[in-house]
Amino acid sequence: MYSRKKSLEEIPLENVTIWSCEKEGCKGWMRDNFAFEYVPTCHLCQSTMVRSVKMLPLVNNTNIDQKALKKGVQI
Repeated sequence: MYSRKKSLEEIPLENVTIWSCEKEGCKGWMRDNFAFEYVPTCHLCQSTMVRSVKMLPLVNNTNIDQKALKKGVQI
């Protein structure tokens, strides 16, 4: 029987600033606008990360300044 295939709409890609792990063999990376620190550490191996650019689909972050948030409540 014939099954209808939905046409896939193309997702626009854009150059996005990311942080990628500098340790060889580690595949950890994160978008800059979703990072909590100004210079984050890798969440997989806790190594330092370097800033770079990658072609990714655009994702909007509703929290404007993620890095200015407090990380916890002091007692």
